[in-house]
This record gives sequence, structure tokens and C-alpha cells, in this order.
Amino acid sequence: MDSSSSNRPVHARDRDDEGRARNARPRDGLGRPLPYGADGVARQPEGVVRPPGRTVAEAQRLLDEGKPFHAHEVFEDAWKSGPPDERELWRGLAQLAVGLTHAARGNAVGGARLLRRGAGAVTQWAGSGAERQHPYGMDLDGIARWARDLAGVVEAGEAVDAGARAPRLRG
Repeated sequence: MDSSSSNRPVHARDRDDEGRARNARPRDGLGRPLPYGADGVARQPEGVVRPPGRTVAEAQRLLDEGKPFHAHEVFEDAWKSGPPDERELWRGLAQLAVGLTHAARGNAVGGARLLRRGAGAVTQWAGSGAERQHPYGMDLDGIARWARDLAGVVEAGEAVDAGARAPRLRG
């Protein structure tokens, strides 16, 4: 046995009840994996189908708590389970949450890129009809402006506190 591998814990691949690979390592508030056995932040359950208003409220709560990685998972559930004509909206919002996650982790390039990509997605979705400007009470123009402004801040090298810089989803 080689000595470099004898010091590492051996873990079988984590699997869920259906046998799908799932990483069971605990995570911090920004979704970074922690060592097995460490105290982490409760993970968002995956695949939850929520009404759109509840999706927005739950994501806002998580954003306000400085947990944009977890908010991204809420948006991702809506993206995957929502009506086909809304999937790009929810995907864009998930990108914004991941952009904020990367920015708060100190990844300026990835954070700025995802913030701009998400802003472009929600702007494009909103531009396809007047009724799409304020879906579920959200101010998409304001959200896109927030994302583009934050992308500039991130690129300028300013540290980002995810909770303090969380967007207001509803105007």
C-alpha cells in the first residue's frame, strides 16, 4: 500500500435512495464542501415543486441569509419543473444566484461572467412581452441592473458579502 493513500479517509461514492450519485459532504453557507463530519448548513432539498410566488419568497429568504448557492437550487427546481415558457426566466435567476455565490467566494471572473449572463437572460425573457416585466411581483429590470452593477464591483476587486449584496427580487 502506498503511504500517500493510507492517510486519506476512504469513502464510497455517496448515493441517494434511488442509487443516483449525490455528494453527502456537508457544505458551508456558500455551498463549499466541508470535510465529512463537519457541521454544515442544511442543504436545500432537490426537486421540490413550488408555486412561483413561493419560489420567489424562498429564494429571497435564502439570499437575505447570505446563502445564494441555496437560492440557486430553489430557482433550479423552478427551472426544471416550471412551464416551458418560464424556464429561461428561472434559469437566468439561477445564474444570478450562482454569480453572487462565485463573487462572495472571491471568484471575480466567474462571478462577473455569471451575473452578466443571468442579467442578459432575464432581460431577454422580459423583453418578449409587456406582461413579462414583473412576473410574480419581481422587478426584472431592477434585478438585471443590480446584477450588472455588482459585476462591475466584483471586477474592481471589491469583496462581496452575499447577504449584504443580495438583490431585492420584488420591487
